[in-house]
Amino acid sequence: MKIKGKKKTISIVILLLILIWLNNTSIFYSTKSDYKFLAHRGLAQTFDVSQVEWDTNTAAIIHEPEHPYLENTIPSMQAAFDLGADVVELDVQLTKDNKLAVFHDFTLEYRTEGTGNVSDYTMAELKKLDVGYGYTADEGKTYPFRGKGVGMMPELSEVFSAFPDKELLIHIKDGNIKTYEVLWNDYLNTMTEDRLAQITVYGDNEGIRYLREQSPSLRLLSKDMMKSALLKYVLIGFTGYIPKELHNMELHLPLKYARFLWGWPVKFVRRMESVNTRVVIVAGDGKWSEGFDTLESLEDIPKGYSGYVWTNRIDRVGRK
Repeated sequence: MKIKGKKKTISIVILLLILIWLNNTSIFYSTKSDYKFLAHRGLAQTFDVSQVEWDTNTAAIIHEPEHPYLENTIPSMQAAFDLGADVVELDVQLTKDNKLAVFHDFTLEYRTEGTGNVSDYTMAELKKLDVGYGYTADEGKTYPFRGKGVGMMPELSEVFSAFPDKELLIHIKDGNIKTYEVLWNDYLNTMTEDRLAQITVYGDNEGIRYLREQSPSLRLLSKDMMKSALLKYVLIGFTGYIPKELHNMELHLPLKYARFLWGWPVKFVRRMESVNTRVVIVAGDGKWSEGFDTLESLEDIPKGYSGYVWTNRIDRVGRK
């Protein structure tokens, strides 16, 4: 009797394992990949990420320029969309007169001839700066974009006007809760539901919590938010259940870790899409915005993947 009972237990365990596998495998789906591209800061000048620390002036270490575009400008965003980007990411900071300037660095000195922070100036004053002033590929011997970026720092409403039907990912860079309040009250709050569905915001935990209080459906992301939600999914996702914390989000997943998620790649992406969550894979460990920037790197994308791919070089990998 003991032997029969043991065999029955083993059979039940095996059956459960088979059911879990069937519930999470992607092998029965098409292997045709239909992924989309997310262009980081539009079409930007790139650099060696191995040289980067948190305070590195990346404009001072760019590669020899291969195109004329500067990050976070409307021409660079337009170029990215023209080259096949489905989403463009941009950075915003609060100005002295409570506008949202599209600019990445914590100090103006890195890319412009200005000094101090974005918050020290009005938007009109920032418009006078040259956002191409500080770029150099040869340790300061030459500055190929100096004089070419005057007046090109956009205000967020200009981006919305230029791309009224495009998907945008807004990164709030300054960590100021007021920036989130201005973003919601002066920019997002008056949007239609259809337009708001094309906008995603990521930033620090406090600010993202504020935006969630304003809108239950706006796609949002913070690091802590993502870690907490994915931990719950790792614990119970094998059942197919999607924790509510994973609803209405954006996930930026290093590919080397994403492959361990239940249902990866096809079922996982479909599950997330069903709760208005966008899946974006990044290269490396996700620390320095490494992207899939060469045709060779695209070969690492799993068969059947239909989410988004982070790239810094849409000109190299885009489909147009």
